[in-house]
Amino acid sequence: MTFAHPYLLLLLLLLPVLAWLKGQHGRQPAFLYSSVQLVKGIVGITRSRAGGMLMNLRWLALALLIVALAQPRLTLSETQIKASGVDIVVALDMSGSMNAEDDGFVLNGQQTTRFLLARDVLKKFVAKRPNDRLGLVIFAAYAYVVVPPTLDHDFFLENLDRMSVDMPGFDNRSTAIGSALATAVNRVRDLQSKSKIVILMTDGENNAGRIPPLTAAEAAQALGVKVYTIGVGTRGEARIAVGQDPYTGRTIYQKQPVDVDEDTLKTIAKMTSAKYYRADSSDTLNKIYDDIDRLEKTDVEVKKYTQFQELFPWAIISGTAVLLLEVILNQTLWRRLP
Repeated sequence: MTFAHPYLLLLLLLLPVLAWLKGQHGRQPAFLYSSVQLVKGIVGITRSRAGGMLMNLRWLALALLIVALAQPRLTLSETQIKASGVDIVVALDMSGSMNAEDDGFVLNGQQTTRFLLARDVLKKFVAKRPNDRLGLVIFAAYAYVVVPPTLDHDFFLENLDRMSVDMPGFDNRSTAIGSALATAVNRVRDLQSKSKIVILMTDGENNAGRIPPLTAAEAAQALGVKVYTIGVGTRGEARIAVGQDPYTGRTIYQKQPVDVDEDTLKTIAKMTSAKYYRADSSDTLNKIYDDIDRLEKTDVEVKKYTQFQELFPWAIISGTAVLLLEVILNQTLWRRLP
């Protein structure tokens, strides 16, 4: 058991002093009697003994109330939370072109889409940053906050796993880079942290939304938010699934040009004192996140949270009960003779 205000227990040391002073200046009865023997058989106790017991009850009640003021408590659990002071929001492009399969984009030994590879690499990055607050913004025609910055990485990963380019009701026909960046910056603007970072991943160019990318970059620059930009996709052409052969059931692919707006992404990164990367293979995408992980390191701060069970109500109840008992006895069984 511990006390929230242990210094208040020093008041208990005053009780013996007060008791002694009370004994030295005890109140004299209004009328003196030569003997209490006439009522001894009725009461069953002498007045001096009864008065002493009543006074002891009063001191006990006062002691219990002092203990209640010190706020006794039991420690139920202690939790340590480590926070690096780095807040990272990932803005992940989920436009239809992220379903393209580039040469060199391999996952588990098989060629995969840009989105699936980006999601897998992002999971590995999250595992390396256990002490950062992480948030997730997805975008295509519109930008959406999926996960606000949080230390609950399990929650982050659960929501990331739910994401798909072909989600029902999700408009993936265009790319609003400016809106995505503005949304991500808005999620970290009011956070008190050592470093605020946005990782913007896209495979296209801005062709939707009301906010130009460079306007959003100016806001990030003014708020001290670094924006690492990643252009996803090989140079040249990539194949994308467009349907299935009705006779064979095989997937039909079509070649499409890779239209990463590198100039804009480079400018955004430069304006915010960050870096631009081109992810044209599985290896380069992994190295990009490794580089960001290496660049954005800070000292870890440990915050300790303790859960208590408060005991002071029991001390208050006990003290009040003892005081009430003293009053009842004083007015009934051990009532003072007139």
